[in-house]
Amino acid sequence: MTGVSLDQLKETPGARPGETRDVRIKRLGMRSMRRGIKEMDIILHRYATDRLAHMNEDELDLYESLLGENDQDLYQWVSGQQEPPDHLTDLIEHIIACTAMR
Repeated sequence: MTGVSLDQLKETPGARPGETRDVRIKRLGMRSMRRGIKEMDIILHRYATDRLAHMNEDELDLYESLLGENDQDLYQWVSGQQEPPDHLTDLIEHIIACTAMR
């Protein structure tokens, strides 16, 4: 490794240059269902399908930052095995609640 911290390797959330809201929502939806761990594919794809279109830009930014997290960590947070980071707690709780309603 070149000495670059992991925080610097994560994507910066936000719309890409020239990207419309609809395209961004589709991109985030695709990222939600192509995670690598099947359980997270299912959980996040369902959540994205139900919620992305209703999110404001700040909420989309937060969700996009969540998508930059490791699947193993995400699964542990969603399954209640570990506490999520403070900045993601509300979003993780919302995902859990939406998953439980299905």
